[in-house]
Amino acid sequence: MTEQSSILDDLNDRSREVFRRVVEGYLESGEPVGSRTLTRLMSEKVSAATIRNVMQDLEFLGLLNSPHVSAGRIPTQQGLRMFVDGLLEVRDLEANDREMIDATVAGSGDVTGMLDRIGAALSGATRGASLVLAPKHEAPIKHIEFVGLGHDRALVVLVFADGRVENRIFTPPPGQTPSSMREAANFLNALIEGKTISDLRGVIQREIAARRQEIDVLARAMVEDGLAVWTDTGDRHERLIVRGRANLLGGETPQEDLDRIRELFDDLERKRDIAEFLELTEEGEGVRIFIGSENKLFSLSGSSLVVSPYMNADRKIIGAVGVIGPTRLNYGRIVPIVDYTAQLVGRVISDRSER
Repeated sequence: MTEQSSILDDLNDRSREVFRRVVEGYLESGEPVGSRTLTRLMSEKVSAATIRNVMQDLEFLGLLNSPHVSAGRIPTQQGLRMFVDGLLEVRDLEANDREMIDATVAGSGDVTGMLDRIGAALSGATRGASLVLAPKHEAPIKHIEFVGLGHDRALVVLVFADGRVENRIFTPPPGQTPSSMREAANFLNALIEGKTISDLRGVIQREIAARRQEIDVLARAMVEDGLAVWTDTGDRHERLIVRGRANLLGGETPQEDLDRIRELFDDLERKRDIAEFLELTEEGEGVRIFIGSENKLFSLSGSSLVVSPYMNADRKIIGAVGVIGPTRLNYGRIVPIVDYTAQLVGRVISDRSER
């Protein structure tokens, strides 16, 4: 049992209801909720003075905060987390939201185009910003070749089993010769049959360690540098589709919040710390909610992230969809939208790969 669930269990019925009403009111309006407002909402008739006493107790527990003297209360980050984990009522997916999301996958087009439409639909439906992590190209590699372009530039050519060809320029280790490039390519081509880039990462490291005496030092350096280029997170960064930035920058958002949100999107555009987002897709299926500083990537913006991975036909996680917004997101509505979208994307990609 977590500390937060223990606190929630220890609250009596009145305290629990006051806490729930404050959080729900804040999520709906974005404004502090006062005791007089709560007297009209409570299931039992209770005075404003009694409610204020309860709110003070909840503030002492770290669940509520008073942003101004004599104002109402708003939930703290700890309070929001406890509400999401223990009191949140997730709604059924609304019919118009389902229709909007379904429309994005209708018709033909490539996966990238479909995911771009999915991102636009998500940001439109939630009035937040959407993140869509496209799947990596995971076809097996058929052939690898190194081509020298000068003393400080080289080209690696990857031919995939599905016919796709990918060229990447990189800086080779000093002293490379045509023969060391050929040796590096021969070494790799002997290992790649039926393997994807992800598969190769571990295989190559093991083979280099086991056959260190058999491969020339220059060729070994070429293989290791090539491996770094192929698996570099910079290649992954291009897979992140961000839509709906304007949703977080408009309205009557305080200047301080606007500055933090701009910093968030500047980070996304520079592709800093995106590995943090990618790691979320590797920790199991289902919707996850990160509030404020719980996720390093979004802590500076005071934002929340609702994210769910999607899977291929083999139940392997290949990407993710998510929504970023203020911490007062309508979690009960957004969770089923993100969940349905992730499942739909997984089904569509699986169906297309089997054709």
